[in-house]
Amino acid sequence: QVQLVESGGGSVQAGGTLRLSCAASGYTYSSNCMGWFRQAPGKEREGVAVIYTGGSSTHYADSVKGRFTISQDNAKNTVDLQMNSLKPEDTAMYYCAAGEIRGITLFARVSRCLASSPLDFGYWGQGTQVTVSS
Repeated sequence: QVQLVESGGGSVQAGGTLRLSCAASGYTYSSNCMGWFRQAPGKEREGVAVIYTGGSSTHYADSVKGRFTISQDNAKNTVDLQMNSLKPEDTAMYYCAAGEIRGITLFARVSRCLASSPLDFGYWGQGTQVTVSS
């Protein structure tokens, strides 16, 4: 079992910044892919950013490229999401997720992680709310 706890959400004005943090504990060594997802009211959960924790390769949704940065701290077992130039459309509940991506080669595992969907993640945090006002 892996436990994930998010923190850092809040309310900001458009153009502001927030930093979300996800602290992982438990049986974490097999979780080689971690991501941030978000869900706004009435909308489906969507991927924001993912990172292959075995090598730090990352992938971002087009809507956040150039504004958000996902990073990991292996010593602290945390994955952070730095969010700059926030827009009202970024308003959502943000979730941290962890999953074990399998593949015969490292390239296969990295590729699958970076192309992952919510179904690929078996562990989820409780979510943290981000609200951006115009």
